[in-house]
Amino acid sequence: MYNTINVAGQYMSISWNDKDPIYRQLHDRIVASILEGVFVDGDGLPSVRQLASEHRINPITVSKSLQLLVDDGLVEKRRGLGMFIKEGAAMRLREIERQRFLTEEWPRVVEKIVRLGLSKQVLLAEGELEK
Repeated sequence: MYNTINVAGQYMSISWNDKDPIYRQLHDRIVASILEGVFVDGDGLPSVRQLASEHRINPITVSKSLQLLVDDGLVEKRRGLGMFIKEGAAMRLREIERQRFLTEEWPRVVEKIVRLGLSKQVLLAEGELEK
């Protein structure tokens, strides 16, 4: 299933998979949108009803996803106004993602590099970032 929602003048697309709960997938997509700059500090999030309607999912599922963002300290509830991105959310997320990458993903990458016998020179030549 593939859904698109207009958020802050941009489209947030979600392609649901069967291995992760939908509330987690929605949470992860909003987190990615914060990291990509779709949502910036102080921006309001779409309402529970809007997200539920446009993604054709249960409002309770949306609420659970948004509550995870509150629990993560990325979003704040403003009574009668909605949910808003907290100051410094993107910076906190980047640090969390960096740490997760270095502790969880990087060791697997290094393991594969060693297994394939790749040298630093080959990796640097092949993986050169274009600016």
